[in-house]
Parts: sequence; structure tokens; C-alpha cells
Amino acid sequence: MLFLRNLAFYLAFYSGSLLITTASLASLPFSVTAFRARVRNWSQWQRWCVTHMLGCEIVHEGAPLDEPVLYAIKHESFFEAIDAPALFNCPSVFAKQELFKIPLWGRAAAAFGLVPVEREAGAKALMKMIRHAKALIADGRPLVIFPEGTRVPHGERRPLQSGFAGLYKMLGLPVVPVAVDSGPIYHRRLKRSGRITYRFGEPIPPGLPRAEVEERVREAINALN
Repeated sequence: MLFLRNLAFYLAFYSGSLLITTASLASLPFSVTAFRARVRNWSQWQRWCVTHMLGCEIVHEGAPLDEPVLYAIKHESFFEAIDAPALFNCPSVFAKQELFKIPLWGRAAAAFGLVPVEREAGAKALMKMIRHAKALIADGRPLVIFPEGTRVPHGERRPLQSGFAGLYKMLGLPVVPVAVDSGPIYHRRLKRSGRITYRFGEPIPPGLPRAEVEERVREAINALN
């Protein structure tokens, strides 16, 4: 049964992804709005496949806010990375610069409004990134970051990347930590049935000392561990 569910999931998700991504890229030269809608459709398609093919339940404990905030999300699998446009309304996700160099994908990421992160860059690049993020905030886009910087196996706790504290300080936004426990379900190969939970933490106000905000975020995003 596990193998059959995975076979159905992979066939449905990847065939549907091919159709949706082709439609999204075809619409890009004519309408950015239509392109972004297709990206959201792709994210929603993953949700449909996860619930109907794998037999999973996706649970939300809490919900996104209407005000501008920085969402700091636990990263256990590709599920939450693909799911972001379904979870939020047209989110701008901080993503590593290397991803923008991938042919076609990089262009699509920039058009959708992802924010490139140059981890080893200096102050000039950091200020450019902050200006980019503030412009997106002014446009009403929620900001999303995976503060650990990479996928972390379920049950593990790792320090936050140093860039998170800089963004928190310079953006001056509240931070909403979000825990997610997709790791035991959404494996790289054989995925399992079960429940994937998002837990939205209490907003953390701007202006706190680095050590305090990092500790509060780290505790909250690991709440489902």
C-alpha cells in the first residue's frame, strides 16, 4: 500500500507539475499576475496530491496575520518550501542566491518575488536585499524565511543562520515563528500517510536583543519536535 500510494503521488504530482509550470512560464511574458496565480496553483496541486494520494491531513494551528510580518518557518522537507504559496497570499521567500542561477527557474523565482540571499556577501549586498524586501512589504507581500538555512531532520535543533538577526533588526518587523513537522511524512523518496501540522507562534515584537529573539524563534519553530 505504501508503494502504491507513492507511485500514485509521484505520477500525479510530477505530471501535473509539468502542465502547471509550462502554463505559468507561458503566461509570464503577458501577465505577472497570471504567472503568480499559476505558481499558487502548483502549490495547491501539491497539497491535493499529499492529501488525496498519500492520505495525509494538513492541520493549521493558528493562521497568518493581516499585518506585515516576517514569518520564520521550520524547514524539515521540501513540502513547506513548495507549500508556501498555498499557505500565504503571494509570499516573498528568502532563497539562496545559487537557486537564481538555474536556467528558467531563476527567472521564474525573480518574477514571483523571491528575495536572493548572498550568504557571504558584504554590507552593500545586504542593504540591497533589505531595500528589495522593504519594497515587497510596501506592496503588501508577506516575507518568509527558513532561519536555519537548510532542511533539518525532525527532532534536531540547530542554531539560526546569522543573517536572520540582521534581517530582523533592519526590517523592524514583528516575527511570527511557525513550527511544522513534515519530516516524518514527506521523505525524499517513500512518503508516508499521517498528519502534517503548522503551528503559528505568538508574534515577537521588533527591537529585541539578538540573543533573545533568536532563542524565542528557535524554541517556537521546534515546538512540534
